[in-house]
Amino acid sequence: MTSILTNIAAMAALQTLRQLGQDMETTQGRVSTGMRVGTASDNAAYWSIATTMRSDNGALSAVQDALGLGAAKVDTAYAAMESAIDVVQEIKNKLVAATEPGVDKAKVQEEITQLQDQLKSIASSASFSGENWLQTEIGGAANATTGVIEAGSAITKQIVGSFIRDADGNVSVKTVNVELDESNVLFDLSGGNAGLLDMNMLKGSRAIDYDDGTTNSVQYYGQINTTAIYDTNAEWKDIGGGVFMKGDTNGVFTTGASGTYLIKVGGAYIDAVYTTEGYDFSAGATATTGAAYSLNVSVSELDITKLDDYRNGGNSDLGMGGTNVSDEDIMAALTSFVDGQLEQMTSAAAKLGAVSSRVQMQEDFVSKLSDSIDSGVGRLVDAEMNEESTKLKALQTQQQLAIQSLSIANSDSQNILSLFR
Repeated sequence: MTSILTNIAAMAALQTLRQLGQDMETTQGRVSTGMRVGTASDNAAYWSIATTMRSDNGALSAVQDALGLGAAKVDTAYAAMESAIDVVQEIKNKLVAATEPGVDKAKVQEEITQLQDQLKSIASSASFSGENWLQTEIGGAANATTGVIEAGSAITKQIVGSFIRDADGNVSVKTVNVELDESNVLFDLSGGNAGLLDMNMLKGSRAIDYDDGTTNSVQYYGQINTTAIYDTNAEWKDIGGGVFMKGDTNGVFTTGASGTYLIKVGGAYIDAVYTTEGYDFSAGATATTGAAYSLNVSVSELDITKLDDYRNGGNSDLGMGGTNVSDEDIMAALTSFVDGQLEQMTSAAAKLGAVSSRVQMQEDFVSKLSDSIDSGVGRLVDAEMNEESTKLKALQTQQQLAIQSLSIANSDSQNILSLFR
């Protein structure tokens, strides 16, 4: 049926042309933006997921920046600690050299003083972004039970480590924690002398490894025997391993369990006993409480020109036996003390190195995780450009054909006129 009021063919051609126009608009949008899901109307589920993941990835970018800042702080503290270790090692070497007979201790002390000043300079310079991990106020105070100086106000430094969204959609920021206390701070600015370099030497005792027959991990202190080694009615023989055996003035020594022994620790002598497993500290000479400190005998303050003060000088007295203590033993005590602090500094540097390694690993992981999220979002919303370009070309061809079809349909009405001529 042919009608001049209703042109069904033209209507069909027009509908096809409209649909092609919509398809063309969609495809051109994908080609121009590179995305097949650009708005929620394209695919609500994919758009929602992609938007959330892009937000999380932005947070990860902030985490990367924070990790970089944290890594710089750790590296600064580590570099300073490493330099301080070298300086303390040099102080130890100077003390060993000054032990030699005939050495001018005043000249050696001049060098030690310069090294001590260098330690203070290193610690004060170890600052990044306003934070100094090597000198800070950690509130050094004596433990109420043991008397040991500890950090009363340990400080926890946090480095942002990761941004996490769990299965329930809850988000959180995880941190890498570094605690600053007496084990890794060089100078305690609170005046409590809990730092590794301003902590004073123990007075009248030495920290020892003593087996009390239990599995408890307890720090024991051997009380220095200030008289036995200086007894004029006895002779003492070094039998190796720091153990000294007592004999009478005739040179007769009693061995085994009936003998009398001392173990030399850090230039001082502590009562010992003979056991089937060797020599151990005497139970009567050990304690878990009562640690006390000499004043002004720290790594950063010791002075080898003041041996008389250290021998019997009031607050600076080392509690090793008064006027009977030899210069050699005092120097041995100072050297042992510096070596002990050096070991703790080495442990602190190792911990900082471990933290630095962990932060670096976390940086690498966050970088890879960010790339993975970008890749995952791309799979959801990115357009396949090869496919879209091919589709665009096909739609352009279909559009041309639809226009031609509409033109033909519209010309049918004109043909009816010829019937009335």
